[in-house]
Amino acid sequence: MAHTPVNHPARPIYRAIGGLIGLYLVIFGVLGFFASAGDPFFGQGDTRVLGQGTNLGLSLLSLIFGAAVLAGTAIGRNLDVLINQWSAYLIMVVSLGGLAFIRTEANIFNFSVATVVVLMLLSLTLLMAGMYSKVGTDEEHEAWQKARLVL
Repeated sequence: MAHTPVNHPARPIYRAIGGLIGLYLVIFGVLGFFASAGDPFFGQGDTRVLGQGTNLGLSLLSLIFGAAVLAGTAIGRNLDVLINQWSAYLIMVVSLGGLAFIRTEANIFNFSVATVVVLMLLSLTLLMAGMYSKVGTDEEHEAWQKARLVL
């Protein structure tokens, strides 16, 4: 049995937090798209949006992740849990990869330290939102409660 709570009392708040993170990613992607228009797709310039380094590639990636999180939040039915968790894992991998290549020519998303910090915070918060917004039947909730009391 998974150790993620089912029917957590604060799940609407966590679902809203996931939606806000998706909205932030969409806004960052749109602003980055307009700010880096005309630059190379993986350009390493000095383009900054909301204090973070960006280029067309990172802007497009942010738009895709943000739209997926917003769509999952709108649909619900535990699809948001799946999308939030996997998006969080992928954003973590991208930001850690960006941190590894931040001062090299392999920095294809024009990451700055601020970009890495913001993406890690967003991914951890999105992961938390995904873990606490799971909806299940009453039987699943009771089984989770019993397992919680035994531990």
